[in-house]
This record gives sequence, C-alpha cells and structure tokens, in this order.
Amino acid sequence: MYEQFFGMQERPFTLAPDTQYFFCHQGQRQALEVLTFALSSGEGFIKITGEVGTGKTLLCRELLNRLDDNYYTAYIPNPYMSPVSLHKALADELGIATARLTDYEILKKLNNRLLGLSEQGKHVVVCIDEAQSVPDQTLEALRLLSNLETERRKLLQIVLFGQPELDEKLARPRNRQLRQRIVYSYQLQPLDRIRVAGYLDYRIRIAGYNGDMLFRKDAVEYLYKASGGIPRIINILSNKALMMAFGKGERSIGVMHVRAAIADTEGLKQKPALLHIMPYLGMFMVGTVFLLTGVYLAWKHML
Repeated sequence: MYEQFFGMQERPFTLAPDTQYFFCHQGQRQALEVLTFALSSGEGFIKITGEVGTGKTLLCRELLNRLDDNYYTAYIPNPYMSPVSLHKALADELGIATARLTDYEILKKLNNRLLGLSEQGKHVVVCIDEAQSVPDQTLEALRLLSNLETERRKLLQIVLFGQPELDEKLARPRNRQLRQRIVYSYQLQPLDRIRVAGYLDYRIRIAGYNGDMLFRKDAVEYLYKASGGIPRIINILSNKALMMAFGKGERSIGVMHVRAAIADTEGLKQKPALLHIMPYLGMFMVGTVFLLTGVYLAWKHML
C-alpha cells in the first residue's frame, strides 16, 4: 500500500518475528550475552521474561540463528501440552519418529538420540516460547528431562521464554525444584524515549527508506507515551500512522497521524485525548491555584 509512496521495498512494522528487523539495542544485546554465556556453561535452565510485546519471540529466533554448528536446536512455540505431547514434540524436533510408540519408548529413544548427539560433540538446546503457558505437570516433565546427562555434562539445556506470569508459576511450592535449577535469567524491558527513535529509524531503513527523518520528533514522543516503549504496540501504531499519512499524501509522520492511529487501536482509545490535554491540564491547574489564591486574599482583605 504505502511502501512505494515512501520509497520502501516492504512494510517495516509487521508483527511477524522477522530477524532481519532485530534491533540489537543494549537490552537485547545484554540478553543475548546472558544466553550465549549460559549455553556455553552447559548447565541448568535459562529463563528470559518480559511483558507482552517486548520481543521475546524475536530474541529467541535471533538466538537460534546465531548458534553455530556445535549446537543442535529444538524450538517449541506452543507448549500448552501434556507431558506425553511434550515428549513427542521434542522427539519430532530431534528427528525421531514416534508413531505407535509408548511414552516409555519415546523417552528411551530421546535418551539414545541425545547420547548420540553428545558423542558428536553437539550441545542440544531446547527453546520453549510462551513458557508461562506450560502446565505444572509438563514443567515437572521438563525438569525430569533435564536430568538426562553423562558423567561430565547435561545432554540438553532448556531456555524458557515467557511473560511475567512465568515467575508467578515458578514461585509455586510444587515447582520449587525446577526453580532451583534456573541458573541464569534476564528480564526484557520496554524501550526508552531515545531507543524508540532508534527503533523506528532502524526498521524503516531495513525496509528500504533512505530519505530524511520520516517520524518527526513530536510524533516519536507521542508514540513513546502511547506505547510505553513496547515494540509490538509501536509496530501497530507506526504501521497505521504510515497508512494515515499515505492516505493524505503527506511525506512525514506527525502527531496527528499517531493520534489517529491510537484512536483506531483497541485498548488505546482513551490515551490520545489524555496525552493531548496534559500540557493544558497543567496550565489549568496552575491557573486554578492562582485564581483560588486571589479569591482567598480578596476575602481576607474584606475581613
């Protein structure tokens, strides 16, 4: 739609976890450093948490892309499953046929496969996305899988990517044994004002834009306040703001485009008015204080 109008090859603000749009700011870089170091140690569970939309799935995909041939990786995007289903999913990721096998037979084949990969010098890494959805019984099955080991090292490492509810789940007494095995963890934070500007510019440049500043400073500030620095919300609002500007034939994004995008987004419809009146609200409050002070002094003088 608007891509050609703005000189882009593709839309820069889709919600798909496309790793070419991975914006490696300080927070994401630190998370990758924690993950890389933790995986090189070969021990324990690793936990990455963050609010909805902070980029956990994209970080997971980026990690999988960066691991070299010394690693054999498995990715489970939807872990809301029973222990048996988890075993089958992991076996499938490791290239094991599970048709007509019992759970005991699947576990035996998993162990043999992991031993074979270990003999080849491979580190097996299992990345579980949306880990807050894992049922408690399946969490216990994960813990038991982590017991598979040789005399020198674990046969697999498990990385949990989840929302803050994952911490609440792990805090339950029934999950204390797994919680004790989490050796490394990191919490992703929303973007601050400066990084929101960098994020916007990075994505439009990757998409092919090579002109002057596309998002004006006031629009960036407005996006930051409305989104709270959450990348997913920034993507939704920025995509709509570009469509608004394109519809009006305007070559840059201003506050009015962002306000229109917010008003068109479910769950954010109250924010535009509030953000818009904040400066005036402050002036109104100051004026009210002066007015009341004047009334009080006049009344006191009359006495």
